[in-house]
Amino acid sequence: MPPQAAWQGVGVTAAVLVVGSANADLVVATDRRPAGGETVLGGDTQILPGGKGANTAVAAARLGADVALIGAVGDDAHGRLLLDSLRDSGVATDRVRVVDRPTGAAYITVTPDGENSILVSPGANHALTPSDAADPAGARVLVASLEVPLDVVEHAIACAAGAGVRTVLNLSPTAKLSRETLQNLDVLVVNEHEAAWLLEAGDHDGAHGGDYGSGDHGSDAGRLLDLGPRAVVITRGPEGALVATRDEQAGIDQVEVPSPQVTAVDTTGAGDAFTGALVTWLASGATVADAARRAVDVAAVSVTKRGAQPSYPLLDELS
Repeated sequence: MPPQAAWQGVGVTAAVLVVGSANADLVVATDRRPAGGETVLGGDTQILPGGKGANTAVAAARLGADVALIGAVGDDAHGRLLLDSLRDSGVATDRVRVVDRPTGAAYITVTPDGENSILVSPGANHALTPSDAADPAGARVLVASLEVPLDVVEHAIACAAGAGVRTVLNLSPTAKLSRETLQNLDVLVVNEHEAAWLLEAGDHDGAHGGDYGSGDHGSDAGRLLDLGPRAVVITRGPEGALVATRDEQAGIDQVEVPSPQVTAVDTTGAGDAFTGALVTWLASGATVADAARRAVDVAAVSVTKRGAQPSYPLLDELS
């Protein structure tokens, strides 16, 4: 079912509610990243709208979803840039607070192969409080990421789960989650590095034994399910994604989702594009595996253009 068909009759509430950051991305192209103590010349700085929460919201909205963002920006030029980008993309900003802190910023270097490295200064994002995210407001899906305070995310997930709203967490950047939060998740989204980190953190709690990050994605997915989420999606860049769910009778069901092969120009925000597309199709009633199939297509399109939000496709741009 096309996502647009799912939003008719939703009214003023958002089918997808995003809890997360809004940052100004300061992007510099460079032939190589500087080593410690080294200065390297780069290209002109681009200032673009970004942040994992805002990116996810914009990606979903551009695909036709009815989306609202819970976040915070400063009363400055970067904050106005972000609010304009969100509104222009169709994201409701009623729950984005303007606070007396500088808008969050991400300092991004991009090398010719399209790979990036990112340093985030949270700024206004850390002004969010759990009370800001206590009301899921009739959403079908709540999705969160971790560039905002952990207690905000955990409270939002608990409230959404209690209200019967499907919950999705993109574990980026990595943070130690309570067992209750993991058990409240319908879908956990991680890349390969985040999966290995979370499994190692679980091992330190005595939850698991053995080696981690060995490249056995199926085994890793099973152990991630043991932590509590009902489904796990491991994103694998140009190799696509692995979706794992647990069936009480059949055991663990795993689906490999291949990605279209494209020439990457800039991978900034590709994971957020994937998550935004994933929750769009989840909110329309798709299974996790079917939603992931559409999400890898969206992420693949996004890496063929520069920037995060400016690279996200509209629904009619997908084949």
